[in-house]
Amino acid sequence: MPSPTPLRPLLPRIRRAAPPALPARARGVPLLTPAELERFKNLLVFAQATVEGYFVGKHRSPHRGSSVEFADYKEYAPGDDLAHLDWRVYGRARRLFLRTYEEETDMVVYLLVDVSASMDYGRDPRASKYIVAAKIAAALAYLMLQQGDQAALVTFADTVRQYLAPGGTRRHLHRLVSELEAVQPASTTGLAAALNECTTLFRKRGRLVILSDFLDDPAARWDALGQFLHRKFDILLLQVVDPDELTLPAVSVAKFEDMETHEIVQVEPQEIRRAYQETMRRQLDELAGEANRRRIQHALVPTDRPYREAIEAYLGFRGNNTLFAG
Repeated sequence: MPSPTPLRPLLPRIRRAAPPALPARARGVPLLTPAELERFKNLLVFAQATVEGYFVGKHRSPHRGSSVEFADYKEYAPGDDLAHLDWRVYGRARRLFLRTYEEETDMVVYLLVDVSASMDYGRDPRASKYIVAAKIAAALAYLMLQQGDQAALVTFADTVRQYLAPGGTRRHLHRLVSELEAVQPASTTGLAAALNECTTLFRKRGRLVILSDFLDDPAARWDALGQFLHRKFDILLLQVVDPDELTLPAVSVAKFEDMETHEIVQVEPQEIRRAYQETMRRQLDELAGEANRRRIQHALVPTDRPYREAIEAYLGFRGNNTLFAG
């Protein structure tokens, strides 16, 4: 068997590759059926303990007129509410200071959905990566609506393609789902550029949920995410992958076409499978490891697994940072 060393330059070109003869994504199919909506509603009951501790606890305050999110100290003035006095500070400084809190009546979840060409990959009977990502995004938006929180939507490829500002009404949910249904994935991936654009769009701090295959420049990606970490956003990366991308299709000889650059390479998958799998696993591990180091949550979402698992992982993601192993 040939040495894997000469094949190494090919791996970056086939990492986003797909057999060219695959059927295109079906269009006009509703992302959420009434039965699925009812299922997501039940998930809220199922995950009540987790949700109440993190979601609801963030915007139900034990202090009248303020949230539990500490902001700063202010010196006491006659007439101030004595309930907010910090007696520990008084014990050290012998001066009266009150704890102040940021107003936070609800939470905003910013859903960033990758609509680059690589997300259109899917092999029958599996749905494409984009369809899986869109269903997850639509379901999360529905969950936010049920909780009284708000959801915003960004679709991106090399730049931001569409931005839907935060909303929490049923009309807003319908518009958000309609935007997802209208997408036809195209162009290259540019998560870092899109995130840089979003720094001015996202005015209120909240949770950032990114649904992508993350086939982009890692260094630029982490730099861009750092801006949101500095602003104390909670960040969850849902990495959507097709099983073919983890193992390579089981065929003797194949032409692989990069869905974003349209480069073509013909190889025998069996000859490069081991080197490819090692490279792919290393990339996945590096993404998960770097995310963990930055206290960013990461979950791998294979398209052959029920996409509801990603919803369940989101509801309890404080205790789940992986969805797939093997």
